[in-house]
Amino acid sequence: MIVALLIATPAAARDSLGVYEGWGAFRDAQPLRCFAIAEPVRSSGGKWRPFASVAHFPARGVRGQIHIRLSRAVRAGAKVTLSVDDRRAVMIGSGADVWAPNRRVDAAIVSAMRNGRSMSIESVAATGSGFADAYRLKGAATAIDAAALGCARAR
Repeated sequence: MIVALLIATPAAARDSLGVYEGWGAFRDAQPLRCFAIAEPVRSSGGKWRPFASVAHFPARGVRGQIHIRLSRAVRAGAKVTLSVDDRRAVMIGSGADVWAPNRRVDAAIVSAMRNGRSMSIESVAATGSGFADAYRLKGAATAIDAAALGCARAR
């Protein structure tokens, strides 16, 4: 599944850093970015393929940034909640793309992902119905580490 997701994503030069359970790690050369990525094990359907990623952008000094493409666009003003086991965080964004509100929350989510079993994200769709996407976290910590090392070695 991960490979199919990335084949549809254009990149000047993309290197696979490994696949770990349901998570993959990749490096793009220009601009340099490395990321761990997975598709949900359960989603609410929608127009596009949802994913969760943890990315590193060395040129911008960004490490461990969470980005989630939801299975549906979110209703304007609706709360988006990410849950890792029993920990929760409110996300920000628009349409179907959400991020943590700041680097501190990014770090807390990544920490929870490292030790967590599952992650879900839920909100209200633009159509007014509630939805949730769910991810297994087995392999996430290894993929996140592989992505971090991939960008550290490339500098």
